Amino acid sequence: MEMIKASCRIDRVVPVLSFFFLLAPAVFAGAAGSTIVIDADHQFRFAEHCFSTHQYDRAIGEYQRYIYFFPEGDKVESAMVGIAMSYMYNGRLTEAIEAFEAVLKKYKDTDKAIKSSLWMSECQSARKDFGGALLTLQNTLMLSADPDLKDEVHYRMGWVYVEMADWEKAWRSFDKIRNENRDRYLLEKISAEIDRTASLPQKDPALAGLLSIVPGAGQAYCGRYHDAAIAFLLNFGLAYAAYECFDQGLNGLGAVISFVELGFYAGNIYGAVSSAHKTNRSVTESFIETLKQQTKIQLSSASDDEAGGKKIWLSFHIRF
Repeated sequence: MEMIKASCRIDRVVPVLSFFFLLAPAVFAGAAGSTIVIDADHQFRFAEHCFSTHQYDRAIGEYQRYIYFFPEGDKVESAMVGIAMSYMYNGRLTEAIEAFEAVLKKYKDTDKAIKSSLWMSECQSARKDFGGALLTLQNTLMLSADPDLKDEVHYRMGWVYVEMADWEKAWRSFDKIRNENRDRYLLEKISAEIDRTASLPQKDPALAGLLSIVPGAGQAYCGRYHDAAIAFLLNFGLAYAAYECFDQGLNGLGAVISFVELGFYAGNIYGAVSSAHKTNRSVTESFIETLKQQTKIQLSSASDDEAGGKKIWLSFHIRF
């Protein structure tokens, strides 16, 4: 009986196993057919899509994935530029500068590298690293013989010097632009505005300090009347308190108050000098901002073929 039962079980199992082995190739073939394979073009296009839709963090990752899986791909340079631009548009300027430097180090004088150097100088200026921006632009001059590019570089350098309030060097840079591009860059208007810097209202820090022999007078000279009133009342109050102490024979307390008053008096003079510098800086910054709004042409550069979903373009936006 046991032999018969075993035989029956085998008779049932064998057809099931046979059906499984017959079906298995089709199942595995179907599974293999559903596998998604991303090639270099699809990967790069997806990275560009992320960039163009302002998903900059994701774009950085997708560009990096392209470079990792396709290191010999023909869009590696564009991907590197895309990474740098994504950092820049995301406000991560330090990382953007490092990424642009990586492009320049690897590709040196290609069109994308030249555009990267211009973007890098913008990032450096935004970080107030004016020395770095000028050095980058100087290096850019040596990367290309294109006269239009050189004019653009001189224009950018001029504005870096404007940000530094170095008017002489600013105009020297603007003046290097060729005649055929002078109207394009509004140089006549810029020149007229820079000439006005000689008449900007400025406060003399030395005079402010001298006037502060009378507490508060230096601050009043700088137009800081609230600070002037505080300085006068504080110094007058302490001086009067010290006088009363000495008059009543409280010499120890009078000496302590006099010592404190001496510190406030010196601070009053230092504050007046500082106020003059702050006033001058405020006037200069206001002038620079007005100059930028009225005359600065915004230059936007992307890479030559495709980088970060953009073609090479130069746009000029004049603010009124």
